Amino acid sequence: MAGEELNLARVTARGLVGDRAYALVDNSTGKVASAKNPRKWSTLFDYFAAFVEPQGTGDDTPPVRITLPSGETVSSQQSTVNKILSSALGREVTLMSSAPDSPSLEEYWPDIDGLPNRETVTDESMALGAPPGTFFDFAPVHLVTSATIDRLREVLPQGRFEVRRFRPNIVVEVSSGVKDFVENAWVGHSLRIGAEVCLSVVIPCPRCVMTTLPQSDLPADPGILRAAAQHNRVNIAPLGQALPSVGVYATVVRGGTIRRGDSVVVE
Repeated sequence: MAGEELNLARVTARGLVGDRAYALVDNSTGKVASAKNPRKWSTLFDYFAAFVEPQGTGDDTPPVRITLPSGETVSSQQSTVNKILSSALGREVTLMSSAPDSPSLEEYWPDIDGLPNRETVTDESMALGAPPGTFFDFAPVHLVTSATIDRLREVLPQGRFEVRRFRPNIVVEVSSGVKDFVENAWVGHSLRIGAEVCLSVVIPCPRCVMTTLPQSDLPADPGILRAAAQHNRVNIAPLGQALPSVGVYATVVRGGTIRRGDSVVVE
């Protein structure tokens, strides 16, 4: 669903608290609902979700309130939550707070040079590097730098390269003014963020059709993914192929609290 900006977040081994705490599962396939297959789930970015209360220090996940495109709201505590969401989405779904065994999703591949598939839908495992029981595609933290966004704007000036298209957990402002895919070089390194958090960068983040979809005032634009495929197609070893990449995935070495404006040190 739609993301939001935060000034402060708590980080645990399962990523930023609140990120993908819930997901919708398609009753007919058992797969996680994802805008990676916009033929089924094109309207997910028009939905908003928020905890109804702050999460405490334990593992319990607070209830969530979902705002539908119509403006109607529904709580995960309502007995009718699945019926309401299924009616709105046009498919029978179940709201879940823990991933099923061997979670997977469907991914649509558009007709763009540099992609391993064209005009087809594939089944993609979500368990390669994600913590057990979670809904992450790979690792629990995703970072993008301002340098990468600026580089993409440079190669395709007519494209609206905004952070929300790429849905990162953390945006790192590069102070040098460089316009390049600098985080590619962070793979295999550690990042210290603020006084507490340490991450291990594991792979570049492969990109998909989601980056091209409309979100609020952002128009649909296949040029977003095409630019990444043309200018930053990199080998992603665990997946055994070269894919368009924007940003990197990381695991959590040491949790804690991060705040807007914290320093980031690459080690």
